[in-house]
Amino acid sequence: MANPEGARFPAEQRLEQRLGPVLRRRDQVQAGTTDQRLLDTEGDSQWVHTDPWRVMRIQSEFVEGFGALAELPSAISVFGSARTPAGSPEYEAGVRIGRALVDAGFAVITGGGPGAMEAANRGAREGNGVSVGLGIELPFEQGLNPHVDIGINFRYFFVRKTMFVKYAQGFVVLPGGLGTLDELFEALTLVQTRKVTRFPIVLFGTEYWGGLVDWLRTTVIAQGKASEGDLLLFHVTDDVDEAVTLVTKETGH
Repeated sequence: MANPEGARFPAEQRLEQRLGPVLRRRDQVQAGTTDQRLLDTEGDSQWVHTDPWRVMRIQSEFVEGFGALAELPSAISVFGSARTPAGSPEYEAGVRIGRALVDAGFAVITGGGPGAMEAANRGAREGNGVSVGLGIELPFEQGLNPHVDIGINFRYFFVRKTMFVKYAQGFVVLPGGLGTLDELFEALTLVQTRKVTRFPIVLFGTEYWGGLVDWLRTTVIAQGKASEGDLLLFHVTDDVDEAVTLVTKETGH
């Protein structure tokens, strides 16, 4: 039989609170209800920085990214250093790679910043292709480069990284720093663990990447931390045409 209005609940039941799917007991019980807190106009704005609110922001970033890129044609993500000087051989290689990828029928996705990213976006734009920049909120970078035609700025690295992989059929990796290495090793891990399939990864610049490849072979693989077959997960080249041929052949484009 239900308790009549005003009846007292047992002490142990009063120390239990259900807030939607969340159960709170004992000293974790909160005062008031969710609706009460929503409609209460008093108090500060600290709530916009709480974890539940961040989940909504994260969700909105996924929705915006999926919506903006859903109709993107076949694409290749090009990574490289934001510090690559304009006019340098590496920059010019990035321009040629961006243009060659467009000529092969791909859109070009970069991190949207300066340096090597700008070079690949510039090549894609000059080739009359689709030039995409996926930026990130950082304290020391200046926004999307002027060669980006479709641009999205993200708050969260992991949302941005999902977009790089979800909407690309492969990676071309120019010489770069920690951010470039982060993207490279995430892609290698996804391919190694078969989270993605038919995903070519091309490292451009044998001199730059040679030390890393040697370390993988002579240290990581030699000590049993990876297998010899993992070296087949990527290609290394100095030739723009070969880089484009490798991603084209492996994607079946």
